[in-house]
Amino acid sequence: MLTLAGIQLTAGRDKDKNIEKAGNLTRLAADKGAKIICLPQLFNTYWFPADINPENFKLAEDKSGKTIKLMKKIAKEKRVVLIAPVFEKDGENFYNTAFVIDENGGIIGKYRKVHIPQLPFWEEKAYFKPGDMGFPTFNTNYAKIGVQICWDNFFPEGARILALKGAQIIFAPTASAFIRSHAKWERAIAANAHANGIFIFRVNRIGKEERQEFYGKSFCAGPDGEFIDEPTGESEGIVILDINLKMIDIVRQDWSFLKDRRPDQYNETIK
Repeated sequence: MLTLAGIQLTAGRDKDKNIEKAGNLTRLAADKGAKIICLPQLFNTYWFPADINPENFKLAEDKSGKTIKLMKKIAKEKRVVLIAPVFEKDGENFYNTAFVIDENGGIIGKYRKVHIPQLPFWEEKAYFKPGDMGFPTFNTNYAKIGVQICWDNFFPEGARILALKGAQIIFAPTASAFIRSHAKWERAIAANAHANGIFIFRVNRIGKEERQEFYGKSFCAGPDGEFIDEPTGESEGIVILDINLKMIDIVRQDWSFLKDRRPDQYNETIK
């Protein structure tokens, strides 16, 4: 069995306090036995995309910033893999990025959010360039993993590509508010997990902020499309769950979606 953890936390305007709290909860998750730990979307800042303000670009940092430095330290100290989604600055460009850090404290790669929404209170196109790195997978000592950030999960192409590249688990850090959307998230995540015969762990933000209230309810769907456990509640904390990677091959024997694909018939999907 492999133990995973999702950090369901609140964030405020004090970035240093956000980082400190995230670090404490991450250490606690490791102490509870988690080997791969995922934080929610833009965990180290308040939800600045709620409106458009040029001052918010000051919140961005690169891989040498204080957030990733701390996450690297914790990963090495606790011998865990971390998925740390932050507001990334890369030269003159800005991205919604998840850094993947291995148990030696090294950055083994990153995923940049591909699908950028522009909605009331999610003014993301004002801040983030669309991801330009495709859909990478990351080999860790515990599992082969991929990442899909929030809005990405409603586009099935990403999950399919990751599954075809051998990902066993997709981590889905999100920032979802308005509880009425939760059922849609359950259906989308479960469908992507089952259609690809993989695990998908959705880790959501929590807490009332200035413009909206994030509802938590993090959960993991297995290769059979069923929940590993019931979605968590609407409070800050750690989601711990155990998965059996052998389940992937077992499910794919009965539900051979990947084997029965017809790529030669899919040309219209890229027009």
